[in-house]
Amino acid sequence: MRARIVLVYLAIASLWGSTWSAIRIGLADLPPLTFAGTRMALAAAILAPIALRGGALRVIAGEAGPRIALVGAFQIALPYGLMFVAQQWVPSSLAAILFASFPVWIALLARALLPGERLTPAKLVSAAIGVLGIVVVQLPQLGALQASGGLALGSALIVLASIVVALANVLVRRHLVAVSPLAMTAGQTAIGAAALLAAAFLLERGRPVAFTPTAVGALLYLAVFGTALTYIGLYWLVPRVPIAAIGAIPLLDTTVAVSIGALWLAEPITWHLAAGGAMVLAATGLASRDAG
Repeated sequence: MRARIVLVYLAIASLWGSTWSAIRIGLADLPPLTFAGTRMALAAAILAPIALRGGALRVIAGEAGPRIALVGAFQIALPYGLMFVAQQWVPSSLAAILFASFPVWIALLARALLPGERLTPAKLVSAAIGVLGIVVVQLPQLGALQASGGLALGSALIVLASIVVALANVLVRRHLVAVSPLAMTAGQTAIGAAALLAAAFLLERGRPVAFTPTAVGALLYLAVFGTALTYIGLYWLVPRVPIAAIGAIPLLDTTVAVSIGALWLAEPITWHLAAGGAMVLAATGLASRDAG
C-alpha cells in the first residue's frame, strides 16, 4: 500500500507540473473562462460513463450531493477561473511560484477547521523553505520580469486561487473522506464546468474562440491527465496521507515542471534548479514527517 501511495503522489505532482505550460499554450487561442470550462466539461464527459457504472451518480444525487457541489465550487470553478484569467498576464513560472504558497494556507486553515491539527513550528518552517526553494528555482526568470498592472492583478488572483483550493482540501478532509474518489471527481468537474461555462457566456461573449489543433491538444491533455486522472488520485490520497503532504504537492509539481523542461526541452540545469529542487524536496519531507 505504501508503494502505491508514493506512486500516486508522484504521478499527481508530475502531471500537475506539466499543466502550467499547457494552460499558457491554450490561452493563445481560447478565452480563459471558455478554456477552463471546456476543460472541465470534457473531464466530466469522460468520467460520466464510469461514474454511472460504478454507482457514483447515486452518491452525487444523495445526501453528500450538496457538499460535493460546495467543494466543487471551491476546488474547481472559482480557483480555475481565477488561474486561467490570471495567466493571461502572469508567466507560467511565476504563476506556479505564487500558487506554491498553498501549503501555508492549508496549514493555517487546517489548524482552524480540522480537530487535532496543530500549527507546529516544523510546519511553518517547511512551508517557508518550500516557497523559498521555488523562488530559487525560478530566480533567473523572476529577474527578467517587469512590473505591470496586469501582472500585479494576475499575481493577486493566483494567490487567491491558492487560498481557495487550500480551503477546499480542508473541507474534503473534514466532511467528505467517506465519499469515493470517483464520485467526488465526477460531481465536482460537472459543477465546475457548468459554473465556468456560465461565466464564459456572461463575460466572454464576442471574444474570438479558435479551436486550433494546438488548443484542442491542450484541452484534451488537461481534461484527461490534468483533471480526471489527477483528481481521482487526489481524493484517493486525502484520507491516506497527512494533510501537510497534500499541501506539499504544489511545491513538488512546480519543481517537476522545471525539471521536465530541462530533460525534454534541453533547457540548462543551473544551480538554481539543483539548490531550489533540494529545498523543495526537504520541505516536502519535513511537512510529511511532522504530520505523520
